[in-house]
Amino acid sequence: MKAIQITALDGPTAVELLDVPDPVPADGQVLIRVHAAGVAFPEVLQTRGLYQVKPDLPFTPGAEIAGEVLSAPEGSGLVAGDRVAALCLLGGFAEQAVAPVSETFKLPDSVSYEQGASFIFNYGTAYFALIERGHLQPGESVLVHGAAGGVGTAAIQVAKAFGAGRVVAVTSTAEKGAVALEAGADEFVLADGFKDATVARGKVDVVVDPVGGDRFTDSLRCLAENGRLLVIGFTAGEIPTVKVNRLLLNNVSVVGVGWGASVLARPGAIAAEWDAMEPHLASGALRPVVGPTFPLAEATQALLTLDERRATGKVLLTP
Repeated sequence: MKAIQITALDGPTAVELLDVPDPVPADGQVLIRVHAAGVAFPEVLQTRGLYQVKPDLPFTPGAEIAGEVLSAPEGSGLVAGDRVAALCLLGGFAEQAVAPVSETFKLPDSVSYEQGASFIFNYGTAYFALIERGHLQPGESVLVHGAAGGVGTAAIQVAKAFGAGRVVAVTSTAEKGAVALEAGADEFVLADGFKDATVARGKVDVVVDPVGGDRFTDSLRCLAENGRLLVIGFTAGEIPTVKVNRLLLNNVSVVGVGWGASVLARPGAIAAEWDAMEPHLASGALRPVVGPTFPLAEATQALLTLDERRATGKVLLTP
């Protein structure tokens, strides 16, 4: 079969499309014909050897897929032909992949493969951030940074589906603001000057921040009393610091959100998140924003789209 392989740690331009053996499922694994594979920032880091997961070279990246079941263990509840989304962690940038039964989920008929491959990482992260770590309450207001990206659009929709009263998107351009509004945000403000624009409309209860960098302090200033700033990542590159007197004086909290480290250490955690969100996925309240989509042969372009911060929605490969 065809697969993308990382053969050297020289960045996205060094990945190769190669012929490799078909995967053989082990006990407890599902074999899936991949129709779409999600591309995420960890895969960009893996091309440079900068991610915490460092498989021996060469290897096939790709953690999140959607496709058609080719085979599944008896008693798994899955049969050949089922449409599924799955977390395979590695091997997804290929025509076939294997994933654990415990992290393979049937897709509602109304959800495309492209949407399915855009769901588990981003929406799981958003759910874990807002509900499990941020304890979002009905009627609370939420500010979302990077709101036109995959995690950002997921956070907008999870917030609204689980009762947020007002969701404000922060984007770098008006064009990206339009993407955030289409995803379900009530309004958007531009990143340049977002603090003043937000505070003028009323401080917020929760800030979702996958960006980091020099926005951090101004995000704290946007919080109402008892507000929570959810630290999801640092796509801006710089890891910010906080003077903790700001937390004390304003009765606000900074909350770490390490989705992968948490759910992979808790058997059944991903399935529980899927079960909580699946009714909203089936109803259309959660509708992944499919971004730039590339064939396997153009994996370098897919990775560079993320690396160069050009993506809106979820970047995908379609074998």
